[in-house]
Amino acid sequence: MRNPTLLQCFHWYYPEGGKLWPELAERADGFNDIGINMVWLPPAYKGASGGYSVGYDSYDLFDLGEFDQKGSIPTKYGDKAQLLAAIDALKRNDIAVLLDVVVNHKMGADEKEAIRVQRVNADDRTQIDEEIIECEGWTRYTFPARAGQYSQFIWDFKCFSGIDHIENPDEDG
Repeated sequence: MRNPTLLQCFHWYYPEGGKLWPELAERADGFNDIGINMVWLPPAYKGASGGYSVGYDSYDLFDLGEFDQKGSIPTKYGDKAQLLAAIDALKRNDIAVLLDVVVNHKMGADEKEAIRVQRVNADDRTQIDEEIIECEGWTRYTFPARAGQYSQFIWDFKCFSGIDHIENPDEDG
């Protein structure tokens, strides 16, 4: 690819309502005319804030706007069919597609679990309290609307090395 030029096709304040994917499909044939040959798309999966999520509050990496989860079927940018149509239109026009993804944290768990934790110093997380306390944490992800489609994996407390909030006692970490 000569003179690669990447267009970031989103920003934090892009309006909700599922219009980004259709807009990209409609504009795909004009990108080459202005020298764009790569596009960077926001996270396409369902975030914890559903149709309002910009995608960085990762909830279900397998829900691209297909399941009724977190208060909506589509993501902020559209539904799965619209995403696939946009990618198809971009590829037909020789536009490389880069999708952003966040895999180092999750938000919006479906269930609480009884867990045992150690407090850490919020200013220096290498300082760990020796006392182990019993509490509850939002650490179980079952994705009930997806019902095992694409993946049957259930996330639980064993999947995480730390959480930022516990209940009973109610504390931020």
